[in-house]
Formats: sequence, structure tokens, C-alpha cells
Amino acid sequence: MSGAATALRHELRELVHANVPDGYLGAFTDDPADLEVAQAFCRLLADRGLLCMSWPEEFGGKASSAWEQTVVREEMWAHHEPRGAQYMGVNWVGPTLMRHGTPEQQRQHLPPIARGEVIWCQGFSEPEAGSDLASLRTTATRDGDGWRINGQKIWTSYATMAQWCFLLARTTRVGEGAVTKKQQGLTIFLVPMSDPAITVRPIGTMLGPHHLNEVFFDDLRVTDADVLGTVDDGWSIVQNVLAFERVGIARYARCERLLHMAPEALGDDWDRLPVELRGRWARMLTHCRRARLLAYRVVALQASGQVKPTDAASYRIAVTKLDQDSAEVLMEISAEIPAQATGIAAVFRGEAEDHWRYSQASTVSSGSIEMQRILLARTLLAAK
Repeated sequence: MSGAATALRHELRELVHANVPDGYLGAFTDDPADLEVAQAFCRLLADRGLLCMSWPEEFGGKASSAWEQTVVREEMWAHHEPRGAQYMGVNWVGPTLMRHGTPEQQRQHLPPIARGEVIWCQGFSEPEAGSDLASLRTTATRDGDGWRINGQKIWTSYATMAQWCFLLARTTRVGEGAVTKKQQGLTIFLVPMSDPAITVRPIGTMLGPHHLNEVFFDDLRVTDADVLGTVDDGWSIVQNVLAFERVGIARYARCERLLHMAPEALGDDWDRLPVELRGRWARMLTHCRRARLLAYRVVALQASGQVKPTDAASYRIAVTKLDQDSAEVLMEISAEIPAQATGIAAVFRGEAEDHWRYSQASTVSSGSIEMQRILLARTLLAAK
């Protein structure tokens, strides 16, 4: 990366050090103060032009390179994402609106994202449609000059705090009109979470509040102005979204930071670790470099407009496996730290445990690793 990217990395680390408390584990804990840390940090980044750097200036960005935005992505994820849920709006909601939104939708939604003022959630997965997303049952039916939406979403992160939902619903059933496949007849709607026709029920997990929720839509009334793109052609937008989303989280950056932190946290006890465990630690650092290089390949393809779903799938398979494998190594290392430890040892212990908890779902969220392998295999076989 360029000298500018290196300087940016140092600037971001200084901002994190000055504005994010030591031991911070993200915005979505039981302590409301953690969310406010994230919201304040987002506003700080926005004021400095660092939140949406690669966005065009007309939409509140600085027209910076994709590589500078990658630096932001890496440093944020490495430090437990002090932007909170804003990465969703920055990484893929905003870019998708730039590509598919009407001028009115862009004027309404892009400035608040660029200022760090709004949180989005994603209304995709359903009880019977997780990895097989196109099998969803939520429907949007014509009602005069608008639509009525009914159905249920599940695993919806941040739904309790989000102001807007990026919602996928079926507008035409398979077999009706020109719709012959389940990937057809789907439409994206941009809906306000404040509407009384929407009910959110949190799902308790070891990840803490806000991460997983059920969302119910009971006769939610929307208009054509809330449709993103073309009616019945939402699947093409979904493919763009998933490509942005799957490479948008730099999981390898957190893995690498924690792995480098381990020897410092253990101090003199590091040399007393089993040779086999230290060998696995070194192997994880190698896998971090592999995942980083795969991510950079996809970033380069995105910048040239050539990225394909299989490119993102290859990266995602590598990085989610890294997430889980490194988490196991880090937990074994942290087990050597006494419970009464203080300072960097205590911080490392807490961060390693938090990383392990999050890693358990990494091969399922945003498309299961099995589906990524199937997608990649089909493409490779078709190319022969």
C-alpha cells in the first residue's frame, strides 16, 4: 500500500487510542455506554472525513482509493469495530444505493450514513430461508399505489437499534408471469423501523444484546418510492450486496492483532508454552497473511468492477476458517493467564474470549461456509 495508506493507518490507531477505552469489546454489550462510544467515534470519523473515505464527494465522501477504505476497514475491525453497526451502512448499504437508488433515495439516505447518524439492519434471512435465501416467504403484495408487506425475518442484527431496514420480499410467486425460478420475483424495499407495523423481538445468545433478533411485518404499508431498483429484480441487487458484505469485514485484521498481542500478554511465560501450541500460533499468523492477500485480490477486482460472487466466496471460506481456528489457539494461550491478572494480560484474556464467542457463528453468518463451497465448486466445474 502507499505511504498515504500507512499514514492513515497511524492516524486511525491514534484516534482509537485517544477515544476508545482500553478493553473495549464493541458497541453491543449490556452497557449502553459502549453504544454511545461507537456513535461518538463515528461522528468523529465523519467530521474528519474518515468514515466514508472512498465514497464520491457528492455523497459525502473524499473520493479516496479503495485501498485507503480498506485500511479503515482493517483498523476498525482489529479494534473491535468502534464504529458499531455503521460498517453496514458504509460498506454496502451506501454503495448499493449509489448503484441502484433513485436520486431521491440517494438524497434521503446517503448523507445521514456519511455523517454517522443512522443505523441500518438487513432483512434477509428467515426461519425457512437462511443459506437458501431465495426460498424466503415474506411477501409484498400490491395494494393500490403501494405495497403491503407481511412475513418474518430472523437473525437480524441491530434490529433493536436500527432506524432503517434493507428488506427483501417476494413480489411475484414462482409460476406467475415470467417468474420461473425462485431467484426471480424478489424485490428490495427500504423501510423505516419506526413503523408500528414492525415488531422486533430480541433473541438471547452468548453474543450479547442487539445481535440477533426476530422481526415481524404485519401489513406494513410502503410505496413505490421505497422500492430499490426494479420490482422483481431484487436478486441481482442481493448478489452485489453479498459481494460487498463478505469482503467488507476484515476478520483477519483482528486475528492478526490478537495473535501478535499474545507473546506480550504472557511475557516470560510465553517460552514455557508447549512447542506444539506455539507452532499452531505461528501457523495462524501465516493463515492471516493468506486471508489478507485474498481480501486484497477482491478489493482490486471491486475497484475495477470485475468482482464475481466466487471471488468473495474464496475469501470468505479462508477468513471464516481463520476466525475459528485462530480463536481456538488464542483461547488455549489465554488459559495460561491467571484469573487475577491485570494490565495487558487481562485485556488480552478478555479480547480472546470475545473473539472466540463471535467466531462460533462466523461460518454461518452472511452465507454459510457450505454454501460458499458449493458456489465455488459449481463455478470451477462449469469452467472445465
